Amino acid sequence: MLETTTTLDLQEAITKFKALDEKITHFSNVLGLAAWDQRTKAPKKGRPIFAKALGTLSTESFKLTVSEEMGQLLHILTLPENHEQLDEVTKACVRERQADYENSKSIPADVYKEYVVLMSNANNAWEDARKNNDFATYQPYLEKMVEFKKKFAEYYGYEGHPYNALLNEFEPGLTVETLDPLFANLREKSIELLTRIQQSSDQPRKDVFEKEYEIDTQKTFNEFILPKLGYDLEAGRLDETTHPFALAINTSDVRITTRYLKENVRSAIFGTIHETGHALYEQGVNPDYEGTVIRRGASFGIHESQSRFLENMVGRSNEFWSYFYEDLKGYFPNQLNDVSLDEFYKAINLVEPSYIRVEADELTYNLHIMIRYEIEKGLIAGEIEVKDLPAVWNEKMQEYLGVVPETDTLGVLQDVHWSQGGFGYFPSYSLGNLYAAQMLNTILKEIPNFNEVVERGEFSVIREWLRENIHQYGKLYTPVELIKKVTGEELDASYLVQYLEDKYSKIYNL
Repeated sequence: MLETTTTLDLQEAITKFKALDEKITHFSNVLGLAAWDQRTKAPKKGRPIFAKALGTLSTESFKLTVSEEMGQLLHILTLPENHEQLDEVTKACVRERQADYENSKSIPADVYKEYVVLMSNANNAWEDARKNNDFATYQPYLEKMVEFKKKFAEYYGYEGHPYNALLNEFEPGLTVETLDPLFANLREKSIELLTRIQQSSDQPRKDVFEKEYEIDTQKTFNEFILPKLGYDLEAGRLDETTHPFALAINTSDVRITTRYLKENVRSAIFGTIHETGHALYEQGVNPDYEGTVIRRGASFGIHESQSRFLENMVGRSNEFWSYFYEDLKGYFPNQLNDVSLDEFYKAINLVEPSYIRVEADELTYNLHIMIRYEIEKGLIAGEIEVKDLPAVWNEKMQEYLGVVPETDTLGVLQDVHWSQGGFGYFPSYSLGNLYAAQMLNTILKEIPNFNEVVERGEFSVIREWLRENIHQYGKLYTPVELIKKVTGEELDASYLVQYLEDKYSKIYNL
């Protein structure tokens, strides 16, 4: 039993807090490994049974985060006279555990266990529904998930819109009141630029990717570029899954997955580069933070900035392919021998409204996020019912992008996030684009020959800049603190708007 707050001195409290923090982190490591196995290797029939074991283990970890011991330790360590004596790392750990404690302490343990089991089963139901284009079989799971998230919003408490409670889980401090005008401005600028692009007579070749690219060869090429980008394969691995993801078991075991499509070579290449951006972040965290709550990225939005930066601002640049294109042609000579570097570069940056978010171009990508954001807000506010989602989805696709999916697999069933309870996550993608553009502006000032560095394939220079300025800190700083530390100013959407304008004006001769 923990000593009472009157008998436990500061140093004892710090020691016990660090031990408890490490214990919870170890639970997280094992749960992460189990989650990776469930989504990549586990036999289908065994998943529902194992989901119960995951539920039990997750509940035990959850109990530690909201335990009386944690509460008492946080009380001691947040007393002003004690808190000011803590070092920077311990302060950050206390901040993060305090946030977890405050968010979770009102959720009954039995409710949380039921939720974890639902997540596992809902993910399996989503995979089947997506494969079979059968939303109806997934609907009851999603309805239960939405009800859980409504309950959680009430448990957490919120000001303004109930969705704010869920946004705060992924990007602390972010609200509907902040996002609505931000997205409105980004939508206006994006649609205006899209209109000019569609009216341009200088359009990229579309036939470049209207060919079959052997999957085994795609795999070989991905394995070729991964280490060149700086991904440490001795501290990670590449696997296949329905929906690509990156998962950090610990700072020395960060795994990524991708999806291969014979008729779409871009999907695997850029999906892999995207997940590598996430992985480089986790592999770059200060190893001294292992065993603490701050061993992960600062926020989901900051994390997305790293993946979107590597995928788009590096991976879709002309300089990147100046370095890699001859290699790619060597892997796919029949498909690319009659395609010049300039034609290939423009083809991978083709702007065209499409059904699938993960395959969308940089310009229309944010419109995909807005669709999901509006739907999530409506579901949590009780303004949209799950049974109506296929119709609502298609209506918004028509309104935002001017296209309507032919099937639910290409529409409302395309993303895994809702089956995993990720309501409030989607805005992080657009925030990642905003952060990334602002960080790029700073990088160009500090590495004036950035484009030449990419063209020479000196990706270690970029990785080390990111590691020094962003990766190493993990959660030491909040997102607001980190973007200010890196760029010297608060988040500003104008950098993304200008980046898109400059890039596509050159590609489309606007």
